[in-house]
Amino acid sequence: MRHDRLPDGFGVRIDPRVRAYSGGRVLIGGSPARLLRLAPEAAEMIGDGYLEVTGPKSAVVARRLLDSGVANPRPRLLPSPDDVTVIVPLHNNAEGLARLLAALRGHNVIVVDDGSDQPVRIPRNRGTRCRVTVLRHDRKQGPAAARNAGLRAATTDFVAFLDSDVVPRSGWLEVMLGHFSDPGVALVAPRIVALDPESNALARYEHTRSSLDLGRREAAVHSRGLVSYVPSAALLARRRALLEQGGFDESMHVAEDVDLCWRLERAGWRLRYEPAAHVAHDHRVCFRAWFGRKLFYGTGAAPLGERHAGTVSPLSVPSWTLLAAFLFATLTKWGLFGGIVTLITALARLRRVFAGLDNSTRIAAIYLARGFFAGLWRLASAMCRHYWPITVLAMFFSRRVRRIAITMAVADGLADWFTHRDSGGLDPVRYTVYKRLDDIAYGTGLWLGAFRARSVEALKPTTPSR
Repeated sequence: MRHDRLPDGFGVRIDPRVRAYSGGRVLIGGSPARLLRLAPEAAEMIGDGYLEVTGPKSAVVARRLLDSGVANPRPRLLPSPDDVTVIVPLHNNAEGLARLLAALRGHNVIVVDDGSDQPVRIPRNRGTRCRVTVLRHDRKQGPAAARNAGLRAATTDFVAFLDSDVVPRSGWLEVMLGHFSDPGVALVAPRIVALDPESNALARYEHTRSSLDLGRREAAVHSRGLVSYVPSAALLARRRALLEQGGFDESMHVAEDVDLCWRLERAGWRLRYEPAAHVAHDHRVCFRAWFGRKLFYGTGAAPLGERHAGTVSPLSVPSWTLLAAFLFATLTKWGLFGGIVTLITALARLRRVFAGLDNSTRIAAIYLARGFFAGLWRLASAMCRHYWPITVLAMFFSRRVRRIAITMAVADGLADWFTHRDSGGLDPVRYTVYKRLDDIAYGTGLWLGAFRARSVEALKPTTPSR
């Protein structure tokens, strides 16, 4: 990782999901989860969970907390919005462009017309105070090439990429800009919400479960974390960092945003997801277009697997979780006994990790239970999403598999509905049906992409490293 010093006045706040033990000297949390041991002096600096950088020592502690994922930034310094150029890649969406420009006030905007049938024209009385420059590709080259053209044409320190089908909400830019007071941050992304969440049942599902909406919790972006990438529909980036990496990969027409995030991470840059900033997206709510888009997203895993071997995996659970789940699924006495022995063995190993803490056995049992049930949920999701063709095939040959698969498909859908019940307004039956169709579409694209690439890299399950 880069070791850019955090400026004085920069603050970090311990994530509310992190648990502190031994007087704050041991922190457990982050994504992926880890145990962080702090020196007494460092623990004292944190105090009630907030640390402000006031010198070299506190800057080192704050950086360690951020890079470990147990704390979130609270910057106080704000770069000027005048240092931002908005880049809009466009292909045949003049109506969306007009709507977007009307929402932007006083920005420098570069519109890259990527081979639209009718060249873009910006009328003088367009209802916006933006300063707009139009670049045109005579033939369509793809969104990655369009974004790169705008990136090369920009001269400001920061660039914001906004697709023509989005509308930023008030304060979106200022909320994200503060993160760049950390000199190690290359990219920040807002939460993408629905522009029209109520037009039909599918719109209500997308409002709850859009592939572009990464949720309400702020997070660092890590390839193996809870937020593993951020979509390119709306991004704010440090221009120098993107130019160092050559921008977006123009040979990729899907998942180019994931590839960029992972290349920046590998180069030592830091990335943030900031859900306090909102950008509304005009979701596809016609079933055919919606299903096709989900399938299209699935095809992106194969090219990612070629570029980032070992990082793209549809299922990553510890080996002991897989073994215990398999033994319990046999529904036999010996299977039950074997599953319990597996969990006890895992508990003994985990207890050694927490050695030195008070009630280490109890703490280990709590985290073991959380990990096991989280692993079961990931297994159920993978059976219904990434590996659904194998699941359906196995159902034809085994009544037991059929019973387990149907139970897990329903349980996974209902559990997901319960988790998001406050935001969508859909009843559990229709929600579960759309969830299963969503998974079928993505899984179909995943297998189609693997077939085209003649590679199983994007299909291989993995076990996380210790």
